[in-house]
Amino acid sequence: MIFLKSVISTRLCRRARILLGAAVLLGCSAVIMQVLHSEPPAQIAAATDWGLSFQTEGAPPIGNASPEALRAYNAYYVGDCEKPVIYLTFDAGYESGDTPAILDALKKHNAPACFFVVSNYIETAPELVQRMAAEGHLVGNHTSTHPDMSKISDKTAFEQELRGVEEQYQTLTGQELPKFYRPPQGKYSEENLKHAKELGYTTVFWSLAYVDWYADNQPTPEQAFSKLIPRIHNGAILLLHSTSHTNAEILDALLTKYEELGYSFGALTDLVRA
Repeated sequence: MIFLKSVISTRLCRRARILLGAAVLLGCSAVIMQVLHSEPPAQIAAATDWGLSFQTEGAPPIGNASPEALRAYNAYYVGDCEKPVIYLTFDAGYESGDTPAILDALKKHNAPACFFVVSNYIETAPELVQRMAAEGHLVGNHTSTHPDMSKISDKTAFEQELRGVEEQYQTLTGQELPKFYRPPQGKYSEENLKHAKELGYTTVFWSLAYVDWYADNQPTPEQAFSKLIPRIHNGAILLLHSTSHTNAEILDALLTKYEELGYSFGALTDLVRA
């Protein structure tokens, strides 16, 4: 303990000493990160991964960019925090056989969703894309090849990643692709947001997600509920993967629970109009 105090006094500033002391007392090093990130950055990083800091269960998390900073680029990660509305979104990189059950649950609850798809998904599961559109869901742009978009600064190259999905969707459905874009893996840059806005897109991040994407290491339903229920909040943009067997299994019960908690489900088009 004497050694620890010595290191603190010689190497850390006053604020760090207070933070470390709090972490020791509470037995939780996460306190440091929560306090340090109690306010979102006023500006958007040049290139980064989307990240969240949950301060209080049931309250919206703090993103690594503020809602106001994002909105300047027609981007969102959370909706109106005064309204008990949840926006359901699914990332669809490939078809695992679980999307039909997900669509069935959404239909049962009359819940709109947005499915962010890549080119390969449209090519290999066209009937499901058609069903999404026919049942009133949005189909969003998750890029053609699922690259790290933060490394693409050239606007022409950026646009090509989005145009491929647009063209495939229009050929398949005869409709224009709704202009909603989600960066693969949440990797983005300020330049990306600028390009997307100039192309007429709304960039959609998320305020709640959990580790559901490993096909060979799926969470149990209990593990999923432990993440998705306590952290739900007004205006939540919920990210789930349609490739998850667990999500297909629990979605009906999850939506039922959210309804019991007083939430309704909104479309991203409503979010943008708000």
